[in-house]
Amino acid sequence: MLHIETLTIPTPGRALVEITGKIADALDAAGAGRGLVTLFIRHTSASLTIQENADPDVRTDLIAALDRLAPETAPYVHTIEGPDDMPAHIKTMLTGTDLAIPVQDGRMMLGTWQGIYVVEHRARPHKREIVVHFAGEAAE
Repeated sequence: MLHIETLTIPTPGRALVEITGKIADALDAAGAGRGLVTLFIRHTSASLTIQENADPDVRTDLIAALDRLAPETAPYVHTIEGPDDMPAHIKTMLTGTDLAIPVQDGRMMLGTWQGIYVVEHRARPHKREIVVHFAGEAAE
């Protein structure tokens, strides 16, 4: 069985936006059983990550750490799209644009405290496209 769809995820600006439930819903609607779900974000200034979903302070600290790694005040050459754009590209390169998660009995095999997040690196809100691709067996 193969299933592919694109989800549109609104972001509020710089933040981690949890999408675990939306991915689980997509797998359920597709009738996924056992296999692998691959997620791909179709952008160069936002990324995907799996992170702790229990304490919101983790998300705050992660955003702050990424801002320290790629500050807006650095002397970038690429500035035409605003001071947050080049740092966003760097942060995306550091965090990645795809994830692969095993699926068993229609459920992602995430750990107890793991959630899937879109990481918005730009300051203003965006609509981000996530491609969800399941390859495996249909649910019984």
